[in-house]
Amino acid sequence: MLQPYDLPLEQLRTYKPDLTRQPDYDEFWSNSLKELSKIPLNYTLTPFNFPVKGVKVFTINFTGFNNANIQGYFAIPDKEGPHPGLLLFHGYNWCFDGNVGDTVNWALHGYAAFQVLVRGQQGYSSDNVVSSTGFASGWMTKGILDPNEYYYRAVYMDAVRALEVLVSIDNVNGSKIGVHGGSQGGALTLASAALSDIPVVAVADEPFLCNFERAIDVALSNPFNEINEFFRRNSAPEIEIQAKKTLSYFDIMNLAPKIKCHTWVSAGLVDDIVPPSTVFAAYNHMVCSKEISVHRYFGHEHIPATVIPKLSTLMKYLQD
Repeated sequence: MLQPYDLPLEQLRTYKPDLTRQPDYDEFWSNSLKELSKIPLNYTLTPFNFPVKGVKVFTINFTGFNNANIQGYFAIPDKEGPHPGLLLFHGYNWCFDGNVGDTVNWALHGYAAFQVLVRGQQGYSSDNVVSSTGFASGWMTKGILDPNEYYYRAVYMDAVRALEVLVSIDNVNGSKIGVHGGSQGGALTLASAALSDIPVVAVADEPFLCNFERAIDVALSNPFNEINEFFRRNSAPEIEIQAKKTLSYFDIMNLAPKIKCHTWVSAGLVDDIVPPSTVFAAYNHMVCSKEISVHRYFGHEHIPATVIPKLSTLMKYLQD
């Protein structure tokens, strides 16, 4: 794509649509966190044979929301600590071999790195929340007619529990915890920073799940278009109304004002998967210390120019 298809940059910088929170929004998340707190904090670490020196590597399994088993990889420098912790989230259905190599790489940078494998999408992370209605292919519309059944409720709660697990692991500095991910991982980075006081820094590349109302209208491809496909199959107006109400609870734009830690965000102006306007919608509602890195010629992809700023941001808040 040669030209931006979304709003011009000068409009993006001021794009701040009204929040779409429902009247019981805060109560919904308070009740979800209370439900999570009733589940005992359980996890196991099993040594994993990875060809690297100076780092200890493990598979990790913990009890997530609704007592689901959630798997991940944990890598920590093999030396005296405590070490700053970094919780990592992968993209939507986009995690090969558990991203174990990437997790080890972060440990080589000095972090106790914990890669969470999102329920149902990878490894032995189970999705055990039953939807009482059908849904289109993918995860975007599973449980979409009931906020308590919606797929991302459990995913967001798993992310909060993963933070609680990370701070409880020996040799991890619980006062120096960051969260990082791209796309879906960027959304989970921001959601966990909004729903937990544990992170001191959040680094989110091209965060997904923002400003659903606009994303449905302008996104050019999946996963947002899974929602449009659901509406094609279920044309009753009341279904669309209810689905959008459900999505409002999980819209990162609506969670953004809750983030307290320093937050770094990136956006590509020709991103046809996560429209840049949706990223700015969330970013512009943040009231925390924040910064955004904008890239005119990049879409939904790795942006090399972000590597040094991200490393610098994490080092400033976690290692200095």
